[in-house]
Amino acid sequence: MIRKKTLKNDLILPPRLLRSPWRSSAKPGLRGKKVMRRKASDNQYLHKDFHGALNLALEYLRKRFGNESVRGYLRQYTKSFHAPLIRRLRRRGLVALKEYFEKIYAVEKAPLRLKLTKDELILKTDFCPAVKHIRAMHQAVSPLFSETERVVYETICENTPFAFELASYDKKTGRSVRRFYRIKQ
Repeated sequence: MIRKKTLKNDLILPPRLLRSPWRSSAKPGLRGKKVMRRKASDNQYLHKDFHGALNLALEYLRKRFGNESVRGYLRQYTKSFHAPLIRRLRRRGLVALKEYFEKIYAVEKAPLRLKLTKDELILKTDFCPAVKHIRAMHQAVSPLFSETERVVYETICENTPFAFELASYDKKTGRSVRRFYRIKQ
């Protein structure tokens, strides 16, 4: 096969197609079709499969190592993945969390009601997009899935002037009321 200088995401074509004016598959009936170059960054960002994978991981850890292993994993994950958010929370306060949730729920195309004051952020959701996706995939939602809210947000608030309370959570839908508040000193 002769290699022709290509862009990173271009196909490397065999010599017989390099001579062809058509940049298409050699399969009959496809002549004249245009080649579309796509990169992952061209696609709309969705992470729904992450929800299903996380749910399976939680169940694996729970069944093999117990409930506390799930909480430990979520704490470790949060400290690593959400480190930038934790820094913004320390520096900018609850507005950093408000912006984070607005962005996440916009990506998920899910409704979110927020109330922000200087000392408190309250979030209300009618459903959890992750729970909705897991159920749509006909998977059982882990009995510890609510820990992805409680443990994650408590961990985000560690060593900051804020605390987290999961005021309500419906395991069937993920409907919740979350409260972040300034710790009184």
